[in-house]
Amino acid sequence: MTAKAPTPVPQPRTLHRWLGPVAIVALMALAYGLGLHSYLTLDSLALHRTTIQAFTRDHLVLAICVYAVIYATAVALSFPGAALLTVAGGFLFGWLLGGMAAVAGATVGAIAVFLVARSAFGDLLARKAGPALARIRAGFAADAFSYLLFLRLVPLFPFWLVNLAGALANVPLRSFATATVLGIIPATFAFAFAGEGLDSVLAVQAQWQACAASNTPGSCPDKPSLADLATPQLLLALVALALVALLPVALKTWKGRQ
Repeated sequence: MTAKAPTPVPQPRTLHRWLGPVAIVALMALAYGLGLHSYLTLDSLALHRTTIQAFTRDHLVLAICVYAVIYATAVALSFPGAALLTVAGGFLFGWLLGGMAAVAGATVGAIAVFLVARSAFGDLLARKAGPALARIRAGFAADAFSYLLFLRLVPLFPFWLVNLAGALANVPLRSFATATVLGIIPATFAFAFAGEGLDSVLAVQAQWQACAASNTPGSCPDKPSLADLATPQLLLALVALALVALLPVALKTWKGRQ
């Protein structure tokens, strides 16, 4: 009677490759299951703004660290609301400190997604992303750094999808991190600067909430949104910066035709 071949034991390296992806998915499921993503809204910020402002005044350094960790976690778990978090950073810490903390948090979160996508989980994430991922990956073929910088300056695709595409297109980690930092700086500081005037928006938001709770919605002011902070000048400046980022690609194409 022939003995059965022993069942192969997973190698430590294989288990290590799956550890990060499994942890990310587990945390994502837990966070969504607990409804933590629902706190990243303007309504929630308006409701708790007094408490958050008091904590920030008393523990500034701790508040900045907590904010950066929350930002990185939100990006790593693909939560919506990055723009609101950026505006909230300017609201709480001012445009300079808030912008710096937002850039740090967003970059750390993006790198986490990037590294997970390079693991054994990358193929599964690619199938979930669909045809949009193929279009982005094609753009990396011309000039990976400039194309990634362009996608950061003008977010044509979701932030998490660009992180995934960069990993699966074999963009070097250093280039990915550098393009991410440089690309998100203009929009981040612009929205953080806009966040310094968020207190008036939140005051209107609080009035709207109180009016809506009084069962007289017809007499309530218009509900404010983040769109109120995006001026045409800000959007035009971001488009101009994005076009500058595409200049190396255009020059390379022109040289090739010559």
